Amino acid sequence: MSPGIGLMKRRLEKEKDAIALAVSGIAKKYDVKPDDVKTLETKYHDDAGDWYVALGWDEKKAIIKMDSVRGTITEIKEI
Repeated sequence: MSPGIGLMKRRLEKEKDAIALAVSGIAKKYDVKPDDVKTLETKYHDDAGDWYVALGWDEKKAIIKMDSVRGTITEIKEI
């Protein structure tokens, strides 16, 4: 039996870690400079253990969903 999300060590423990990973993912996927990407909003889902970071650059915006335990981006949704 594996431990619950509350007992597992998270790789994305802090908001700044989640923002850094989200900006890196957007920079790679959309070929933009990390300095051009602005953080619009961040949220942490306690039950699922996921971070949600909304970013904006140029005229585009995206929501990046990340797994805090694995430290990976699970979804990038352009809005």
